[in-house]
Amino acid sequence: MNKRNLILGALLLGFGLMSNGQSSSKWMELFNSKNLRGWKSLQGTADFKVEDGNIVGISKTNTSSTFLVTKKRYGDFILEYEMKMDSGLNSGVQIRSNSNENGNVYGYQVECDDSDRRWSGGIYEQSARGWLYPLEYNKASKAAFKNGQWNKYRVEAIGNSIRTWVNEVPTSNLVDATSAEGFIGLQVHGIGSDEELAGKSIRWRNIHIMTDELKGARRDMPAEVREVSYLENQLTQKEEAEGWKLLWDGKTTDGWRGVKLDRFPAKGWHIDQGTLVVKKADGAESGNGGDIVTVDQYKNFILEVDFKMTDGANSGIKYFVQGDINKGGGSAIGCEFQILDDKKHPDAKKGLLGNRTLGSLYDLIPANGQMFDKNLKVKRFNGIGKWNRARIEVRGNKVSHYLNGIKVVEYERNTQMWDAFVNYSKYRKWEGFGNFERGHILLQDHGDEVCFRNVKIRELP
Repeated sequence: MNKRNLILGALLLGFGLMSNGQSSSKWMELFNSKNLRGWKSLQGTADFKVEDGNIVGISKTNTSSTFLVTKKRYGDFILEYEMKMDSGLNSGVQIRSNSNENGNVYGYQVECDDSDRRWSGGIYEQSARGWLYPLEYNKASKAAFKNGQWNKYRVEAIGNSIRTWVNEVPTSNLVDATSAEGFIGLQVHGIGSDEELAGKSIRWRNIHIMTDELKGARRDMPAEVREVSYLENQLTQKEEAEGWKLLWDGKTTDGWRGVKLDRFPAKGWHIDQGTLVVKKADGAESGNGGDIVTVDQYKNFILEVDFKMTDGANSGIKYFVQGDINKGGGSAIGCEFQILDDKKHPDAKKGLLGNRTLGSLYDLIPANGQMFDKNLKVKRFNGIGKWNRARIEVRGNKVSHYLNGIKVVEYERNTQMWDAFVNYSKYRKWEGFGNFERGHILLQDHGDEVCFRNVKIRELP
């Protein structure tokens, strides 16, 4: 090749790199393949070393999780890395994370999951809210991770959007505004005293980050990958386009009234910095301010409500509520997504087979995630004093309950089976219970302090 062709080829190559938004000058290496310069270890005592151009983390008994973190902090970025993990371990990569005065790490984590649950690429919040985007939100992506092999991850953290890919498959699509900046960290998860897992390794390589000109390099997220938002009392552009509406605006009582009133209750409820709070009273149903319901009624819909409980609390979210059925005292009648402190409230041991526990269709069908996935052995409850998310889907006669993204109840109304359930419950005396075509949405006053926010609905055809 002559000199002229060499120059022309170089120009064309340079143009190609610039035009596709992946110019090597935009990427910065976080790991030099030789040593751990620019990194430091936090929290636990597991070892990290460099071997064959990889960062290698070694599992160790009787220590908490150990994190190798960047000394530099990052806000908006696109991060790519490859990782491989021995069987039986769990790991992840921290992003926009921080540590407290004791060196303990908290913040977003992109999951690496070797188990049959297969949540690799999901987003967890270490030492805080827990799972924000389990892959039950995007089941099609569970097959992307290859156990025991090298896997390529891509993380786009831009503004309040965090999106992930595993082996080019889109896995998570999160909107959240908790942390805007922090370090990148590689996790060796604690293994307790399990000697069989000791000495196993997790490897990372080709770790690089882009912090400039991100808009042009950002990938499109397929429309079918569900966006999950934790913005407070605020809809995203995608939610608005999909037809979601806030049932509560976070500021006023507009759109709500007492179940037996033509106005909002004068006592028992208050608004506190974007949170709707039912006050603690004596634990009696509707014994203080009483239940509140939407002014409007709904037929086919997806409803989401974030709730936070105090110790021993009892409450609920009801739907298909007919306000004039119950003429006496107590709560209004409707199908109920149970909100309950299963450990401390006595109602958890009543009913049949746990059908009064958290997430259940109260007094009818117990919450049980294993009915839908045998690998979901633990009820995904974030804890007392922490926010949890209820989701209720009504598509004609078919209804589902979800707790923190996990399906826990599914049933069909207007069937012989449904009528049998009702006839064996406390609702058997209410004619037509649960079979109404439409009804109000209700938040229950059961005499215990419970908080609500992010109350939103998407009406379906």
